[in-house]
Amino acid sequence: MKIFLVGGALRDRLLDRPVSDHDWLVVGATPEEMVARGYLPVGRDFPVFLHPETREEYALARTERKSAPGYRGFTVHAAPDVTLEQDLARRDLTVNAIALPSELVSADGRFDPTPGTLADPFHGQRDLRDKVLRHVTDAFREDPVRILRVARFAARFDDFGVAPETKALMREMVAAGEVDALVPERVWQELSRGLMETRPSRMFEVLRECGALAVLLPEIEADARTMQAIDIAAGQKASLAVRFACLTGGLGRSGPPGLKALHAVCERWRVPVEIRELAEVVAREQGHIDGSGTLDASGLVRLLERCDAFRKPARFAEALQACECDARSSGGGEAPYAPRQHLLAVLATAAAVPTDVVARAAQQSGATGPKIGEAIHRARVEAVAASPA
Repeated sequence: MKIFLVGGALRDRLLDRPVSDHDWLVVGATPEEMVARGYLPVGRDFPVFLHPETREEYALARTERKSAPGYRGFTVHAAPDVTLEQDLARRDLTVNAIALPSELVSADGRFDPTPGTLADPFHGQRDLRDKVLRHVTDAFREDPVRILRVARFAARFDDFGVAPETKALMREMVAAGEVDALVPERVWQELSRGLMETRPSRMFEVLRECGALAVLLPEIEADARTMQAIDIAAGQKASLAVRFACLTGGLGRSGPPGLKALHAVCERWRVPVEIRELAEVVAREQGHIDGSGTLDASGLVRLLERCDAFRKPARFAEALQACECDARSSGGGEAPYAPRQHLLAVLATAAAVPTDVVARAAQQSGATGPKIGEAIHRARVEAVAASPA
């Protein structure tokens, strides 16, 4: 039994980037041996175990053979006779197919991956030096999720290029219909991770070049304005919800058909509710937010009500951030985004109205149901109209 540190930890260490976690590969062991040593089995599709003390993941060396279309169409062979090189050969990119013997890793996780100590049969170190994302073997074509992973890594390592032969292979996979078989959970997982990378526009650039964007997100044009908006949001360390709203906000410019397209995207990839709701607010109200400087007190309060800003002020602040990123992408420059400060001030004024007092007074005058809401609305409008802001 031999244990190796593999994958992202080595890649990031060689790139002098922070190492967040460790992936371990076990060669020459059976599941029974792992359990006997105290490891806890957790793998559903292939043998993965948790270390009895560190709780880090240890996977048995395995090979994979394509048996059906799509992400789950694999037959996995994990046995003591699977070699280190065979396991590395089924990985996605050469930069992720490097291994280091575990005895060279200290108890606190530190290691020095000098060239002579690394197992690197597919020249991942060379591709790291040359800043190239290259598939390991033709087995890459057997898993369409790898198209998304390459695009995501391009967004993370934004100074890396995708090898021409890898681009060609990705296009072949799209043409063969492999992307159509992807399950929503994995697509959203990779898209959301890519949106949170350093330069998310590169993910969509790579997906567009290989044809996958037209299959996965035909509604998204990925034009220069949209791509710049999500990169600006990334530069601001914006949340995933804001970045997704920047990606889909342009759909709102086409009115109801665009909102219908947004709903289709969210349904297709099972976008979480809180992210979907922010995207809908931005797509529907972005034009009104941008032009809020021309609204009177009544129009401003109505805008806040449509955005549900009184109940969800934090979400409204995120909507303003997404609109600001879009404004900057369309020539807004670095000047302060006037609607943000103005609308936050209006919200503070309107939210300060003692609605319980207004509601009681309305009830005492005989108002019920919607009439009470109208009284609260009028009180907020009056407060905004009287405010110097």
